[in-house]
Amino acid sequence: SLKSGHSVSNFFAKSEYYYPMSTERSMSLLSIIELGGFPNFRPLYEELGFTVAIETRMRKAIGYLKHNAPNVIVAEFNFQSDFRDRTSSLESLLAVVQRLPGTRVIVFYDDEFTPQFEKLRNRLPVHHALTFPVDETALRACLQAIAIEPPSAQAGT
Repeated sequence: SLKSGHSVSNFFAKSEYYYPMSTERSMSLLSIIELGGFPNFRPLYEELGFTVAIETRMRKAIGYLKHNAPNVIVAEFNFQSDFRDRTSSLESLLAVVQRLPGTRVIVFYDDEFTPQFEKLRNRLPVHHALTFPVDETALRACLQAIAIEPPSAQAGT
C-alpha cells in the first residue's frame, strides 16, 4: 500500500513492491555486517543521503537482492580457509551483484588476508576496498565518488 501523503501518480508498481518515482536520483545502500568489529557507519550513510538497509547474514543479503538493487553495497571480506570452493561468503554475494550493473560494492578487509582478497577482486566486481581499521574519511570519499558518478558510468562495470 502507499505511504500516507503519497498519491498513486507518485508511484509505479512492479510485482508487489512500490517504488517512488522521482526526478532526483535517490540512492540506496545495503550494509552487510557479519562479524562487525568496526564503527556503526549508518549515520554517515544517512548524512550522505543514502536510504540504508542492514543485513547481518549473507544469505539474507542475497535474498534482499532478489527484490532490490541498491546503488551501493558495503560488506566485509571474512576469509574462511575451511571453504572448499570459495574464499568467503562474500564471493556468493558478488556473483549475484554481477547481474546488477548499477550496484557498486565497497569491501572492508583485514590486511592479513590481502592475497586472498586480491584473488577474489580479480574475478568479481569490487569498486572500492578499505582495510581495517576502516577510516571514516576514506569511506566518505568512496561514497561521495559513487554518489556523483553518472548512472551511465555505473552501468558500465
